[in-house]
Amino acid sequence: MKKKVAAIIEARMNSSRLYGKVLMKVKNKPLLLHLVNRIRKVKKIDKIIVATTTNPKDEDIVKFCKKNNLLFYRGSENNVMERVMHSAKNFKVGVIVGITGDCPIIDYKLISLCLNIYLNNQADYVSNANLRSYPDGMDVQVYSSQALRKSYRMTKNKEDREHVTLHIRKNPKIFKIINIVSPQNILFPKLALTLDYYEDFKLVKKIIEHFEKKKNYYFSCEDIVELIKKNKKLLSINDNLKRNEIKI
Repeated sequence: MKKKVAAIIEARMNSSRLYGKVLMKVKNKPLLLHLVNRIRKVKKIDKIIVATTTNPKDEDIVKFCKKNNLLFYRGSENNVMERVMHSAKNFKVGVIVGITGDCPIIDYKLISLCLNIYLNNQADYVSNANLRSYPDGMDVQVYSSQALRKSYRMTKNKEDREHVTLHIRKNPKIFKIINIVSPQNILFPKLALTLDYYEDFKLVKKIIEHFEKKKNYYFSCEDIVELIKKNKKLLSINDNLKRNEIKI
């Protein structure tokens, strides 16, 4: 029987640096909806699930999900590993496409690439972000719910539980890992297209507005890199900010 494939989006309001970032609006649409619309373009994804928390502050995310007919699961705020694992179990998911809510302009073709490589190889985990080569914010992880459960049983480390696949990535002798590295034309690991700070939001907003003006609603990573290289002022919006080393 074919395993159900679901994109599980980790999303919460309570970010210390940029509160409510996933529901900030560009072109009258919450960024979480921009992300969901991109994921919907991936043909082999059966379900989209928003994995949010039981914190009352995340009631707005629940309202967003109900309004947009999205599946959601509420779990632990800090034990994100458990939250994702229970999301998968609750909706009978066999293959997890892990995407964080702070990647609103992710390239759906990169999601398809990672998913196809996973489906066509005997791997426990496939990602384009474990070895940073693509811009930050193009992060895709594909892994089985079985591997996640195995990993969960093997670690009680707080950091492992906070970063869903960290334990898997630290143990390549236990889990079969495939790392995808970007082609030369979009090799841009220092470019941040993620949402950590307000400056990141300003950059993402400018990028969306630029391409939507041209009716290019599903612009690619390549489109973004070309735009940034032609317009260096865009890069200066957020290129001097301190980033966490462990992201995905």
